[in-house]
Amino acid sequence: MVFMVSSTLYANNLSCLPTCLGCVVQCQVFSVKQLRRKSIEWRRPTSSSRMFASLADDIRSHESISIRKDGDMANKCRHAITSKHEYSSKPEDDNSTSFVNLLSKQLEAFYLFSRPHTVIGTIAGILSVSLLPLETIADLSPTFFMGLLKALVPSMFMNIYVVGLNQLFDVEIDKVNKPNLPIASGDFSMGTGITIVATCLAMSFAMGIIFKSPPLFAALLVSFLLGSAYSIELPLLRWKRHAFLAATCILIVRAVVVQLAFFLHIQTYVLGRPVMITKSLVFAATFMCFFSAVIALFKDIPDVDGDREFGIQSFSVKLGQEKVFWLCVNMLSMAYGAAVVTGASSSFLPSKLVTTLGHLALASFLWVRAQTVDLTSKESVTSFYMFIWKLFYAEYFLIPFVR
Repeated sequence: MVFMVSSTLYANNLSCLPTCLGCVVQCQVFSVKQLRRKSIEWRRPTSSSRMFASLADDIRSHESISIRKDGDMANKCRHAITSKHEYSSKPEDDNSTSFVNLLSKQLEAFYLFSRPHTVIGTIAGILSVSLLPLETIADLSPTFFMGLLKALVPSMFMNIYVVGLNQLFDVEIDKVNKPNLPIASGDFSMGTGITIVATCLAMSFAMGIIFKSPPLFAALLVSFLLGSAYSIELPLLRWKRHAFLAATCILIVRAVVVQLAFFLHIQTYVLGRPVMITKSLVFAATFMCFFSAVIALFKDIPDVDGDREFGIQSFSVKLGQEKVFWLCVNMLSMAYGAAVVTGASSSFLPSKLVTTLGHLALASFLWVRAQTVDLTSKESVTSFYMFIWKLFYAEYFLIPFVR
């Protein structure tokens, strides 16, 4: 009978196991107490009592083992739940990290795609030339700054269109000359590049039309036409294949359009004054003709390998890198000499000091830096080309002081 009771309790106990560990332990403790009580009631000084006592001990031993197993099982369940929770949180963290990395990579690719040194040159040129029509400090009004902003934003969009279009048609050349550019490296697909270029072009023209400034719209239109003619692979186009036409495109945009169009934009559209050509405007246009020609010539010096392979007849391919290099240095030196003479002729003492000393300093930096260039190293030549762009930015700082 004791055996049947114990078996029943044990069976009931087993049925409680799947629920929770707390109920299991309580059931086990209760069954042990019942067994002890029954064993006391039925204890006799016979061999059967020893048999039942032994059986009770076996049951208790089995129950303790069962409790330990159930505890181990519960621990495993808790570990599994914890592991599952940790595992489910890792994909979220990984997805978040992947998104941030992807976004960072795309922004970096867009930065390279926009050719930032050209964008900075455009901004510096427009800022500098926009100061030339100003006559008094009172001209620095909110109207002036709003007009300046209207010139800057669409011009930056047009700049990205021009350099982006060139990359779309120069993919194979860039794989040799500039493999870090996003389309050549594969960071941007052709579809992405086309979308960016088309969007920038549409935004630029839309703003040019909305702002209703004829000089501004003319600057955007000329930049679009020459930039397209420079890069697009069509009959009578792709002017970059011809050294003279390529240099002409850059010279017209950088030396003529930027100086004249944005000067007139501020003078007539923003300030509402009649057209009047000033000494500083003539100096800016003349000096930037030399500087733009130097940039047009020098930009091809590091790229002779790819240009020669794809039939681009640049001056560096025709004449050699060393000759073009020193031609550029000498042209800039002549321009700085003329700027020093112009500054010295000024009757306004602050203008005379700033323009004279400033151009002498830039000419000195140019010659010292030129002596360190290793023409057999593409990295050294490219570094000097970026230095020329820094001189370009510095010149726009000095131009407003020419009075």
